[in-house]
Amino acid sequence: MTRLVLVRHAKSDWGDPRLDDHDRPLNDRGRRDAPRMARRLAETGFRPDAILSSTALRARTTAEAFAAELGVPVALDPGLYGAPARALLAAAAATGLPAVMVVAHDPGMTALAEELSDGAIGHMPTCAVATFTWDEDDWDVASAIEPSSWTFDSPRS
Repeated sequence: MTRLVLVRHAKSDWGDPRLDDHDRPLNDRGRRDAPRMARRLAETGFRPDAILSSTALRARTTAEAFAAELGVPVALDPGLYGAPARALLAAAAATGLPAVMVVAHDPGMTALAEELSDGAIGHMPTCAVATFTWDEDDWDVASAIEPSSWTFDSPRS
């Protein structure tokens, strides 16, 4: 079995226009949502083998909340910042691990979730969690076919 969890970073703070986009922190809602969504994922019994995160502060902080809840360290990947859908999937596949979480940004997150859900997930709001499962044990095969199942959760559901 191969599993991919996509987590869009939690809500960020736009309060300081002098900050570079890469350096924007989470706002109050984001700091509240990230641990809450991490707990909800943990309650499903899922534990990834790896958590990959964009190097942007808002993504790193979100990933750290999931890491704390799931007991899995975060690996930072600068290629995930602004990455398109296929690059997000390729980064997960490149680990060779059976269960991988990717924490990154839109529009790549929504595009990949939409593609893997055959259009059923039309948008990945901030801190949304989409989990995709394939019966195959090989990322090359899994990334070429539709997942056998998927779930979607967001802070507002």
